[in-house]
Amino acid sequence: MKRLLDTHTHSVASGHAYSTVDENLRWAAEKGMELVALTDHAPAMKDTTSHAYFANLHVLPKELHGVRLLRGIELNILDFEGKVDMDEAVLSRLDLAIASLHMPCIKPGSRVENTRAFLKVMENPYVDIIGHPGDPRYDVDYQEVFRMAKETGTILEVNNASLTPGGFRDGSRENIKKLLLMSIEAGQPVVLSSDAHFYTGIGDFSYAETLLQEVDFPEELILNTDPARFLASLKHKK
Repeated sequence: MKRLLDTHTHSVASGHAYSTVDENLRWAAEKGMELVALTDHAPAMKDTTSHAYFANLHVLPKELHGVRLLRGIELNILDFEGKVDMDEAVLSRLDLAIASLHMPCIKPGSRVENTRAFLKVMENPYVDIIGHPGDPRYDVDYQEVFRMAKETGTILEVNNASLTPGGFRDGSRENIKKLLLMSIEAGQPVVLSSDAHFYTGIGDFSYAETLLQEVDFPEELILNTDPARFLASLKHKK
């Protein structure tokens, strides 16, 4: 089935991405996509943008080139208690929030500590998605992460960039596979994301699709086929 949405994309505001919002949405429109989330890196990431950038995202149109634009953020998990780098006043006005572990913002701890960081951040009512949970540099208990995601209604992401051979998250494949198998057993939906840092990457889930085929993942558990269903799954909507 056609993938109609991409939930994790970056613009030049992130500091290490190379396209504008307009370029991103033009490309998405050409690919026939219906929804794209703009999720630039939150302020704790080195060389990214400021608090004011996210507070002012309301000036962006809700639709551009015929594609619905979600005004979002990729939060940095800052400690093993799940603290993030944006206040609730701003988060409450955004459409979507991803929370991720990034090496420049938090160094890997023990398995217990890394797992706790995910569990605690999923308690945040404004965290909709866990970004690239398969990163092998952070050893975690995936059974616990999956349990909490299901309990809190937090969506787990299948991050295409993490599956790129030779990438800096090389080794993610087996961890994501574990989560996919748990999702099949529990009937729990996931979302595919490009994590695009250049416009031509938006809507590219090629490595993720290969893994989905390998585990015979059910189409009905992929949220990218139905924008309305995806939106209804977000904590921001509940």
